[in-house]
Amino acid sequence: MQQPDSPAALSAESSVKGAILSSLVPGLGQWVRGYPRHAARVLAMGGLLGGFTWGLSQRGGTGAGFFFALLIIVPWWCLQAYEASLPSPPGQMETLKTAWRRAHDIRYLGGLFLFTAFTDLYIILANPEYSLTLFCTKPEGVPGLLAKAQSPTLHLAIGYGFLKLRPWALLVYMAYAGFGLCNALANFACFGYGRIRTVFFLSLVAFTVYVFWRRSCFSPATPR
Repeated sequence: MQQPDSPAALSAESSVKGAILSSLVPGLGQWVRGYPRHAARVLAMGGLLGGFTWGLSQRGGTGAGFFFALLIIVPWWCLQAYEASLPSPPGQMETLKTAWRRAHDIRYLGGLFLFTAFTDLYIILANPEYSLTLFCTKPEGVPGLLAKAQSPTLHLAIGYGFLKLRPWALLVYMAYAGFGLCNALANFACFGYGRIRTVFFLSLVAFTVYVFWRRSCFSPATPR
């Protein structure tokens, strides 16, 4: 059992403290733990990403900037906080390699699915009249309620499975993605082009290709 003031205990305590501080302000955990160069690199990268997001928002609108932030800046923010939690911060590229080996990218996607599960549930509760479009129709009554409920339910299951790297989560996601792609194609045929529909379709294709590419992460040999 470790003594409270032992080097190992102090290292573990500083790692947790570094992760918490960097979660609040990028680079702060590295700075407090005595790694100013790492903190400077983190701040420089954050400035570049922030500037690019601002420029993208000016050209493509707020939605484009938000989408970029969700896909790039939020993962980077989590990555630099993860670096601050390591016993000795190895740098952002080495941290990325470590996160890749430990399948933290899949766990991040699991977190996104959990987030969307709660946002979907909020939308359903806040807008009872909202109807989900399924294969060119908007079912009402009990079928409509079940159609709406499947989205947060599946997102919750996939999110949990991705966080735990459960093999069944890959099968559930692929079935969910196949259904979503078929539904999107049917709605394209019925209603034509739609901005939200197009973004959903392209993002679902990209996520599905990525998850299938990383399917080995769901192997029982992957560290849990």
